[in-house]
Order: sequence, then structure tokens, then C-alpha cells
Amino acid sequence: MTNDKELSDLKIERKECPKCGAAWINGKHVFRGTAASYDKSELDLAGLVCNKLGNEECINPSKGKDGGQTWEYRSGYIDGTYAAKKKTMEDMRDQFGDL
Repeated sequence: MTNDKELSDLKIERKECPKCGAAWINGKHVFRGTAASYDKSELDLAGLVCNKLGNEECINPSKGKDGGQTWEYRSGYIDGTYAAKKKTMEDMRDQFGDL
């Protein structure tokens, strides 16, 4: 009996950075735990980890490039969001008083 099903030549290649454990599947960086990925995830990884802690072991092709998210950017985002929420709550208090 022969199998007439056409077989796929699907291949999965996984690479892991020995320095930080970041993973690439078929050449695309994916975040551990969520498997999320987006176009600039390698650049964000570089800004957050590789450019600060990377060495010759780092396999991120975006290591050393400027751009992407940094801890300074994230800190500023959190500070800005916190300030906006605080102002909204103060405005509501001023408008409605202590209910």
C-alpha cells in the first residue's frame, strides 16, 4: 500500500543566544513565554539587553544598532502615564469634590 499524500518540506530551525537566552525560530526573533514577535523586536532586544549586556556570544543581528526601546524610554513612558492618571484623578476630585 502506498501513501499518496504529498509531504511537506517544513523545517523548523531554533537558535538560542548563549548570552541571554533569546530565541529565534526560522530566523525570526520571538519572545520567550509568549512567542510574540514583531518587526522591530530584535532592535528592542538590542536596546534593552544586548547593547548593555551583550558580548561576543550575543547572536542578535541588531546588537550595536541604535534605536528600539530602551530602559530610559520605558521609564519615561511609565512616568508620563502615571502623571497623566494623577492629573485626571485630581481634575475629577476638583470637579466633583469628595463624594
